[in-house]
Parts: sequence; structure tokens; C-alpha cells
Amino acid sequence: MSISSPGPDRVPSTVKVDKTTGQGKPPAGKSGANRPGGTRPAGKGGKGGKGRKPVTPVKVAGSRPWGPILVAGAVVLIAVGIIGWGVVAAMQSDKEKATPWEERANAISGIVNYRNDPDKTLTARDHKTGPLTYKLTPPVGGAHNARWQNCMGDVYNAPVANEHAVHSLEHGAVWVAYKPGLAADQITALESKVKGKPFTMMSPVEGLTENISLQAWGYQLKVATADDPRIDDFIRALSQNATIEPGIPCSGGLTQTGTTPLDG
Repeated sequence: MSISSPGPDRVPSTVKVDKTTGQGKPPAGKSGANRPGGTRPAGKGGKGGKGRKPVTPVKVAGSRPWGPILVAGAVVLIAVGIIGWGVVAAMQSDKEKATPWEERANAISGIVNYRNDPDKTLTARDHKTGPLTYKLTPPVGGAHNARWQNCMGDVYNAPVANEHAVHSLEHGAVWVAYKPGLAADQITALESKVKGKPFTMMSPVEGLTENISLQAWGYQLKVATADDPRIDDFIRALSQNATIEPGIPCSGGLTQTGTTPLDG
């Protein structure tokens, strides 16, 4: 059924009655929530309960970027190490320059100085032709051919004539001789100390009593292995310093191998 409100100016409102319960329902689109006394949603200030307390944000401390920090630290340590090594190397170089080369040479353990030997034929300086006989193997001086073996860091894979090699020593070269059949890795290690370095040369020599023998004019050192630090000491102290013809180059010499000297 329907009930109309009295009064001429009132617009009739219609309430539908549920036939089952007898209760009235608001018409469609007229929610009770929008009518006076209607149910309001629970929330802050609403009848449904007290308002929720504001949530305090939790501050999360950001983790440190350890990766970049560690990398930066490693770079700094490497840089400090390089600088430190450079300083030490420079100081060592200055110390070597301040020490006469003869003192540095004589301080090398095992080196033999033939310059003061009573047998003056060991360091004679005559120019002679043809094959010559030497008392030392390899020789450290003595009569020699007028032509020298090229000694600008040359590595010879076959024997060279003593007569030409001795002339190279006169110019200030260090001659690195090794026993034929020496292990390949040992030969490679020796080559790294000689190849491309002025006033040095290298070749195999028959009849050595030790694996490796180093010669400068009037000096000799024999060692067993290529990693012996005395090899570098010998080259630094004597290369070019041991010359008895200062200013004469090691370039322009013979590059042929073979034990027979070339005259003319």
C-alpha cells in the first residue's frame, strides 16, 4: 500500500512496504546514509568508533655503499704503493749513481776481476787477424779482431767468434754467454735481460763450466740460473761503464754467427 503526506504543498513521498516483514524501505537511490539519522561510515569523528591514531613513519637507515668504498680504498692503496715504489727506486738509482761503478762491480758476490791479474795477456788490446787462442772461456779481453760483434741488445742463437766478441767488450759491452742445451725457459729469461738493451749481447758458448757466464772487459761472473739477481747487478754496474774506449759505439758491428773470425 502507499501513504501520502497531507498538505497541498507537500510532494507525496512514497514508501514501499515489504509484504513479508511489513517494514518500509526507502525508494531506490535514497540511501539511508544520505538521510538525517542515517548510518554514517565509521571513521575519524564518526559514530562507528574513535578515529585511528596517525601512524608514525619508521625511518630506515640506508646501508653504506661498501662496494664503491672498498674499490676506492683499493685504488688508493695501489696508488700509494706505486708512488712508494717509485720513491724507493729513485733513491736506489741515486745511490747507485753516487757509487763508483768499480765499487758496485767488486761488491757482486762471485765476480772475478782480471784487470789486475799479473798475466797481462788476459786484457791485451792488440788487433790481430785470424783465429786466436784465449786462456779463459769465454775470454774477458786480450788480442782481438779489428771488427766487433754488434752489441745493441743482440741475441744470437748460434756461437759467435771470440775475436769479435772481445772487441765488443772493449767498447763497453756485457756479453751474456750460456751453455748450449740450456732449458728454453732459462734462455727466454736471459733474453729479457738483453734484447734491445744497448751495450749488451748474448750467445751460446761451448765449454762453459757453469750454465751462464757474464763478461765485461776484465770481469767475469758465472751463475747457475737465469733468475740469479747478480745477473742484473752485473749488467747495471758494468754495461758501458767497463769500456776502455769511451764513446765508441756498439752499433755497426758484425751480425753474422760462426766461430771463425772475419778479417778485413
